[in-house]
Amino acid sequence: MATVSLIYDNLPMLLWGAGITVLVSGVAIVLGMPLGLVLCFGLTSSRAWVRHLSRLYQSVWRGTPILVQLLIIYYLLPFLGLNVPPVLAAIIALTLNTVAFQAEIFRGGLLAIARGQMEAARMVGIRKWTARRHVLVPQIFRLVIPSLVNETISILKNSSLVSVIAVTELMRVSQQIVATTYRPFEIYIAAAVIYIAVNFLLSLLGRAAEQRLARGV
Repeated sequence: MATVSLIYDNLPMLLWGAGITVLVSGVAIVLGMPLGLVLCFGLTSSRAWVRHLSRLYQSVWRGTPILVQLLIIYYLLPFLGLNVPPVLAAIIALTLNTVAFQAEIFRGGLLAIARGQMEAARMVGIRKWTARRHVLVPQIFRLVIPSLVNETISILKNSSLVSVIAVTELMRVSQQIVATTYRPFEIYIAAAVIYIAVNFLLSLLGRAAEQRLARGV
């Protein structure tokens, strides 16, 4: 009963922290989608210098630990004279990270689409970016929804690292509660259950979106 009471008493704080976690992760994923598409087309560009720059960006952000990226962005912005709150620094870092991974996801979807569709659109006079937006992008999203859901879950889990830059998301709230209650086992188990619940909900939403797109709705 003491364990149940402990979790119940601290549940509002844990849920508030979970809300910050979802906010930071969700904004990063949404901002990363259009940027990821741009990087995807950069990776498949006919211009060699565009491909090389795109691959360099992708290599840097996929090849370094996300914790290092968070710390660099957190300390780099004030160095550049941009004093932003920690939560914004976290969103920027997570966005720049997920762009590199989403671009590869989108590239896989793009390569699965017959090249003839783009060529046909160009032959009837449709501009390149207009054709990409109306012909390619909808098909890409239909193909990559499962992978995007996995990337969203990955960013959500990695968001626990933003606690190191003083963002009061779920993990930092859990640490604060543990510091006052000295009951780490119960609190961290409760935090884990919340993470699992959110990820399960994301999986359900992703499956629903996949089915909806498959019906062409």
